[in-house]
Amino acid sequence: MGFKFGSLTTIGNRGLNPTHVLSRTRQMSNPLWNFSRSVVVTFKSSGTWLCPTGVSEVEYVVLAGAGGGGAGNAGPNWSGGGGGAGGFRIGTGLAVTAGNTYTITVGAGGSGGTGSPNTSRGANGSASIFSSIESAGGGGGGAGSPSIATGLNGGSGGGGGSGGGGGGTGNFPSTNPSQGNSGGNGTPTSPYKAAGGGGGAGAAGDNGSPAKGGNGAIGLVSTITGSSIYYAGGGGGGFGQEPFTAGTGGLGGGGNGSFNVSGSPGSTNLGGGGGGGSASGDAGGAGGSGVVILKYNFPVTGIQTFTSTTDWICPTGVTSVDYLVVGGGGGGGYGYGGGGGGAGGFRTGTSYPVTAGNTYTITIGAGGTGGNPSSTNGGNSIFDTITSAGGGRGNDTTSPWAGFAGGSGGGGAGGGSGQNGSGGAGNTPTTSPSQGNSGGAGSSDALYSGGGGGGAGATGGNANGSTAVNVGGNGTASSISGSSVTYAGGGGGANGQRNGGTAAAASGGTGGGGTGGSFTPLSLNGTAGTTNRGGGGGAGGYGPGPSYTYGTGAAGGSGIVILKLN
Repeated sequence: MGFKFGSLTTIGNRGLNPTHVLSRTRQMSNPLWNFSRSVVVTFKSSGTWLCPTGVSEVEYVVLAGAGGGGAGNAGPNWSGGGGGAGGFRIGTGLAVTAGNTYTITVGAGGSGGTGSPNTSRGANGSASIFSSIESAGGGGGGAGSPSIATGLNGGSGGGGGSGGGGGGTGNFPSTNPSQGNSGGNGTPTSPYKAAGGGGGAGAAGDNGSPAKGGNGAIGLVSTITGSSIYYAGGGGGGFGQEPFTAGTGGLGGGGNGSFNVSGSPGSTNLGGGGGGGSASGDAGGAGGSGVVILKYNFPVTGIQTFTSTTDWICPTGVTSVDYLVVGGGGGGGYGYGGGGGGAGGFRTGTSYPVTAGNTYTITIGAGGTGGNPSSTNGGNSIFDTITSAGGGRGNDTTSPWAGFAGGSGGGGAGGGSGQNGSGGAGNTPTTSPSQGNSGGAGSSDALYSGGGGGGAGATGGNANGSTAVNVGGNGTASSISGSSVTYAGGGGGANGQRNGGTAAAASGGTGGGGTGGSFTPLSLNGTAGTTNRGGGGGAGGYGPGPSYTYGTGAAGGSGIVILKLN
């Protein structure tokens, strides 16, 4: 006997340990495999995933948002059907390409139907998508009104409302294996007020009966995270006649149907259907949102790059990580001479202790919005106890014209009437080593010019009213990814025009800072900070026209988290 790649075959009478055979086989085929561990990442909201070096296939769960429960109708005393679960698709061996960035869409749950007097069906949930795998949103539950009593089709179908509503079709559109099942039917005539339960990943929803609203169908279990978790249960159907009861939500996050109250919502990130509203005219419950989970073998000493908010399960055998955490850059200001946005905080370190099997939520800070009329600070990026603050926003020429504090500070504005705004403070809140620097000051001399946003490696440039020295502060380079990349540059301040003064555009700092708007050349809008570099947005300028024109400040770049496993 011999052995096959990727499988374990015992070699008889040769004194070889089968475990060693497997290890040796993998080592010969791909040296990284001998040192690989299983990694699980969970996306609870839409984002992106950068496929790491050495990864060629993934196991996946792609679960869509569930349908909302239908509403009841107090007029004829009819109740709403339960929402259908989100489409549930699982698989192994899905091919991926190392170095590619994949867009991940996590579907939202559909809204519950509105109650009397404007009774409506529940809305369908939204699809979840990873690569070529798309799971359809769950169907909304039918309402307690004859013309809209039929449940909607979806990943799993919505339950029919009482008054004869049929259940919606599941596995719509069709996939193989099936992504879900149909909803149950509502009772056809009075005096029975029972609606059907929503379909689930594991079964069809129950029909309403004279004594009870239909139960939501059971979902299916997955162990991809290391624990047994049920997903995609259907919502329970509503009821409205004592002493009987409404349907219960299916195992896997389905919401309960209601009796004299609104239906219960489906569970967030479990894709459970919303419960149906009661015959008293109550609203249906909202469907639960979906989730995307990926599992793959990964080199122990490999690099994990996170470009959107993710749950990361620390692999077996990993005891520490080196890290880079960069916050989102601040938005550039606008007005007479807006200040550049400050870069997101930049923090890096080595040998940070982690615990195998623990789940760590990794938050990626969004870039702040650009000014027109008001800019905003960037969002914080977080890994465990390490928080890098979002960059401070550039001032929008509002009194007292100062830039705003952040990981790096935003630039001050060049305001009217001799106002010169100071730069916002960097390294706020304080960290050691420092996570960033202050923004530059604005000027209102020959130009209305704003200061540059601070960067991780330098303060923003001060405006001087004549030349383009109000640049964004430079960022700082990191080689954690295997090559030297500069992050967290500040946004350039704006250069406008007043009393004939002109100046060229102020550049953003190295590390993704956006360029400020200028009168010469006439390009008043700032440019955005670079995505996943944490650069500050360029500020909007001020120029001539029938009435003077204000350029728009640009958005800051989103942050990033990179881990090197030890």
